[in-house]
Amino acid sequence: MIEVRWHARGGQGGFTAARLLGLAASVFGNNYAQAFPSFGPERRGAPVLGFTRIDNKPITDHSQVYICDCVVVIDETLMETVDVTKGLKDGGKILINTRLNPDSFKFKGNFKVITVDATTIAMEELGAPIANTAMLGAFAAVHDFIDLDSILQAVDKGMSESLRQTNKKAIEHAYKVIRGVE
Repeated sequence: MIEVRWHARGGQGGFTAARLLGLAASVFGNNYAQAFPSFGPERRGAPVLGFTRIDNKPITDHSQVYICDCVVVIDETLMETVDVTKGLKDGGKILINTRLNPDSFKFKGNFKVITVDATTIAMEELGAPIANTAMLGAFAAVHDFIDLDSILQAVDKGMSESLRQTNKKAIEHAYKVIRGVE
């Protein structure tokens, strides 16, 4: 099983990205998946978590994800107050939306850090600093268990028609940046 924890602030689409990944993995990737948020009565801008579980067999665990394979940080300012490595498996991946390069981050533990400037990509493709789908594209680029086509199909099924094309462009743009195509 692959377990992913998404760190964002309310209103940044962290749960939307978690949900789209689950949709891509299950409906279009022939796997089983769960996606769910964790937040209380916090207001817009407060830290929130999203989770995605993916497996090739039915998933019976419905608890919060405590131990994960990958952490996605949509808002790097969260790292000032949140230990994003808590529960991340040895050798796990941390994907961070930032202008900084991976060597700028010094985490205690054996983790692979990947960075992408998803906010700039979002501004270019969406005209707004909503980086969740760009981070989803970056996620697809660093993991072999989900392919880009499945993510794009999930956007077609899981987002309103008015948002699909620009978000698919953000996904493809970030995917290409991570893969070194752009």
